[in-house]
Amino acid sequence: MPDNFKPLEIGHKELFRRYLTDDLPQISELTFTNLFIWKHRYHPVWAERDDCLLIILHTEKMMPFGLQPVGKGDKKKGLDTLCSELRNMSPEVRICRVSEDFINRYLDHDYYIYQPDRANSDYVYSSRDLIELSGRRFHRKKNHLNNFIKNYQFEYLELDTELIEHVLDMQEEWCRIKDCVQSPDLLSEDYAVRTALTYCEELDYKGAALRIDSKIEAFALGEQLNADSAVIHIEKANPDIPGLYSAINQLFSSNAWSHLEYINREQDLGIEGLRKAKESYYPDHMVNKYTIFPR
Repeated sequence: MPDNFKPLEIGHKELFRRYLTDDLPQISELTFTNLFIWKHRYHPVWAERDDCLLIILHTEKMMPFGLQPVGKGDKKKGLDTLCSELRNMSPEVRICRVSEDFINRYLDHDYYIYQPDRANSDYVYSSRDLIELSGRRFHRKKNHLNNFIKNYQFEYLELDTELIEHVLDMQEEWCRIKDCVQSPDLLSEDYAVRTALTYCEELDYKGAALRIDSKIEAFALGEQLNADSAVIHIEKANPDIPGLYSAINQLFSSNAWSHLEYINREQDLGIEGLRKAKESYYPDHMVNKYTIFPR
């Protein structure tokens, strides 16, 4: 671990909130909730330098990398400092998941190069589109939703502490269906879901679930990302119930995020099926991300 960098803990939430309120993020990674629930995978460490928050992540399979500096301070200097710290940790220095806005405003092209990271770029949708599903392009989605509503008696429930145990039961069943034990990525996601639910009272997110015949069959977790956007961190549904994914998407958007203009549904990770699913909802725009390397 680099000098004076600290492992992320739940008690650091207010400090992160202050930095992220002063410098509202566009990318889905830059929320305390996201960093905290995935900490078992990315092992985030952080430090304050010159009124900037510097964050370094690493996994068992990947060399350490930084996220773009956050805060009101000198971000160009923060970037230099972050790269200096990374040189002591890794033979390759890189800052990942960097927003286009950061590239345009703070990158000194004499000292840094960058390349697109399509697999980690965020899909951002019009809230109205996800709620109304109007027009020919959403005809199939609307049919899936209408068929679900016609064929199932369900309840839409806002997540609270009494519901957590039932959502955890649904997550366990989902993992059984998907055979999570055979997939490191799904096991990692399972841990993130369980962390989010365990700390539901401490973390600043909203959650919702759909109950059918006294059983939770779908749930979603998200939070406000910036002034006009929410971000959906987790969405799960029983794959054996037709139209259930369409239902939790539309109902969570309508009940939790109708006051915001956009909903960020994160990246496709370069997975073809996930990319197809995200494109099928016709994003309003992408939050393009990049990887920065020192020259």
